[in-house]
Amino acid sequence: MLEIRRLVLLRELAIRGTLAAVAEALNFSPSAVSQQLSLLEKETGMTLLRKAGRRVQLTPQAEVLVQSAGDVLDTLERAEAALQASLTRVSGRVRVAVFQSAALALMPATLRQMATLHPDVRVEMVQREPEEALRETWARDFDMVIAEQYPAHAAPHHPGLDRRSLTTDPIRLALPAAAAALHPVDSLAQARVMPWVMEPRGAASRHFAEQLCRSTGFEPDVRYETADLQAHIRLVESGNAVALIPDLVWAGRETSCRLLDLPGFPRRTIFTAQRLAGSASPAARAFRETLEAAAASR
Repeated sequence: MLEIRRLVLLRELAIRGTLAAVAEALNFSPSAVSQQLSLLEKETGMTLLRKAGRRVQLTPQAEVLVQSAGDVLDTLERAEAALQASLTRVSGRVRVAVFQSAALALMPATLRQMATLHPDVRVEMVQREPEEALRETWARDFDMVIAEQYPAHAAPHHPGLDRRSLTTDPIRLALPAAAAALHPVDSLAQARVMPWVMEPRGAASRHFAEQLCRSTGFEPDVRYETADLQAHIRLVESGNAVALIPDLVWAGRETSCRLLDLPGFPRRTIFTAQRLAGSASPAARAFRETLEAAAASR
């Protein structure tokens, strides 16, 4: 019988790429990880890893074991969910990855409701960028992710993740109130003369914003880059920049910004994703339903 823990280490190596990354993720030493994988090779009587410079590569036989390890973990996750479902009271832990604007606009009401309706459920929240969080949820670092998808920019798909739409929100051009006097801007095309703030390159919102500006006939003058949308707001309100900002960011706050509709009235989609193997978990199901109710009541 193969040792499950060693199969899990092999799967982690396939996901994370290096022994050092596996050790860091699982709080092992690299030498301990290497030793356990050597023992797995002895158990199977096959070569599972080959040197490739400073890294190691998985052999075809290792890939077979990685797939089997994923199947085993799915079975264990379904068993744990079934065990929790046999109880009369919803309890357990839900680890959630969430991006900033959803954390600010949706999570406070959701957490309050969870504490009232399901006090035995422990919800743990970590802020992550959506693309990273989707992969980490697939890899079992989180139980669920709240992610976003911009028009014409699909979020990555990972096998075994169940996606469910949560809400959509319009994306608008945010202008400082003073811009009306300095530069009469009444459309996206007229914003070509303004300095811009955007998220760093690689972010879905950055790709969307640049493509929208280019399709309107200009290259945006991006002087400021930050992933913090609250910083975007401050730069716009202080008269230093313009930005494309989704409506969810304004939840629970007033602003002096002028908000203009964009051509085609684009909307961002916010969705949840969790592993299908864990979908029967009463705690995860309760959290997802409470989150959906909070989104619907906005």
